[in-house]
Amino acid sequence: MKTLITRQLSRCNIRAKRPLFSHIHHRQATTTAAASNNNLIQLEHQVQQALANGEPVVALESTIIAHGMPYPQNVQVAKEVEDILRKQNVTPATIAMHQGVCRIGLSQDELEDLAIAGPEGRAHKCSTREMSTFLMRSSPSFQRQQHSNSKPLWGATTVASTMKLAHLAGISTFVTGGSGGVHRGGEDTMDVSADLTELARTPVVVVSAGIKSILDIAVRTGLIWMMLVGCL
Repeated sequence: MKTLITRQLSRCNIRAKRPLFSHIHHRQATTTAAASNNNLIQLEHQVQQALANGEPVVALESTIIAHGMPYPQNVQVAKEVEDILRKQNVTPATIAMHQGVCRIGLSQDELEDLAIAGPEGRAHKCSTREMSTFLMRSSPSFQRQQHSNSKPLWGATTVASTMKLAHLAGISTFVTGGSGGVHRGGEDTMDVSADLTELARTPVVVVSAGIKSILDIAVRTGLIWMMLVGCL
């Protein structure tokens, strides 16, 4: 995955203050200002500054950290991927939900806690469908009503929910591993990932390692074409 990210970033010429990003500076600044005034979205300071200055920011998902790999490999990979982006003069923004807030960018300590939260059962996989419910249930006020003394919960974002939150925060590029699609037999079960719906309606560039091998690749490819999603 790290090799893929390095190669794709190099091809895309993602560098600070490159012309590639100049045409979206105004939209980023406007969207970032709106996100900053939203109590449900919290931008990490470096992410907020980079967006305000028109510098490149790349979103990263958190499900792969909480549920994709065992600890401590998960947090090691998460930090290494962020370092790859920083070496390209790109600000990484790992996205997750925590204590009733959508977090755009995490600290090193927060990445560590998220990585541990998966094995501890404190991280919940959240696609777009689960976002609103999780934000309510993980909020401090709800936890107080439930008289809960447990550690705070994490909402680990999927490709779909990461895209949605990245767009709301003004981030136009998202890097991930494998993306979802149609499961085998999906033409009968309608087991289709929300990732495809979000790819079709959310204006975010997704740099992906490809389709997950457990899926029906042919059907997924046909569906994504039918939904008019451009692929390179």
